Amino acid sequence: MSVFTFPELYCPFPSKVNKYADVLEDYAIEWVSRFNMLANESSIERFRKSKFFLLTSGAYPSSKLEELRIANDLLSWLFIWDDQCDLSDIGKQPEVLNDFHNKFLDILRGAKITSQDIPISHALNNLRQRILQKSTEEWFVYFYEAFEDYFNGCLLESKNRKLKIIPDIDTYIKLRRSSLGLEQNLIMSELCNQFILSKVLRRHEILKKLKYMAIDILAWCNDIFSASREIATGDVHNLVFLLHYHEEISLDEAMKRAAQMHDQKVKEMISLEASLPSFGEKLDVELSKYISGLHTWISSNLNWYAYSGRYESLKRLELVKC
Repeated sequence: MSVFTFPELYCPFPSKVNKYADVLEDYAIEWVSRFNMLANESSIERFRKSKFFLLTSGAYPSSKLEELRIANDLLSWLFIWDDQCDLSDIGKQPEVLNDFHNKFLDILRGAKITSQDIPISHALNNLRQRILQKSTEEWFVYFYEAFEDYFNGCLLESKNRKLKIIPDIDTYIKLRRSSLGLEQNLIMSELCNQFILSKVLRRHEILKKLKYMAIDILAWCNDIFSASREIATGDVHNLVFLLHYHEEISLDEAMKRAAQMHDQKVKEMISLEASLPSFGEKLDVELSKYISGLHTWISSNLNWYAYSGRYESLKRLELVKC
């Protein structure tokens, strides 16, 4: 893999860690093992070294333990499936990938699980049941729609791989908002912080803009730290590679350019937050909690890369398929 000197990214948001972080570390392995999701010991060890629990603990620093466990299991599920989409043969077979995604959406809609379903399907069903116990049906619709969007993004990336399409940068940025799979986790901030965003805020254009700014920041940060692995595996869905390719600059220059884009987006987000109107006392409290959730995700995501071994290897988290 190429060796990059990683830039220091701008992040003025304070770092916090949930008091249950240590509990979560052992629990995370137990949940994945209980559903027999990973195929072998080496995948389990890669999962352990990835330290997803640290990302969860920083992203939801005020969460109660049960909600934190659910959020961490969701994150684990998404990372494991993401490896299948990005690093396995499935990622170049959009028809096969679409079949998996339709099955997963059926499960989220309440389809019954059978002994013929693969372990990751059983794990998703477990997540659905636990989330519904903590949420409302209306909230779950938004959560489901975020999964639909994520699966659509993964499918589009798969079609690009099959047809050997290299997207332009603007197309990629829009695609990455879906394929990153972050919106579910941002919605999960509501459960972890014990509030549900009002319809009027959720549908407001300013809030949507803030959400997409946060997702861009998270996506570009991920692209910077995962660039070595993705370039080595030939995956074109990475901002650093696309800047290098389309702007005809060196990879080192592309890395600096990606960092500049990241930092500028953080500053734009802070500026937008400073200009927000008042929506009334109750909605302002909700909005403050929502923005706080965006901030903790951004800071935790950046801090996590210093401790995680996820991007040190070209190997994926192998999935049990039967």
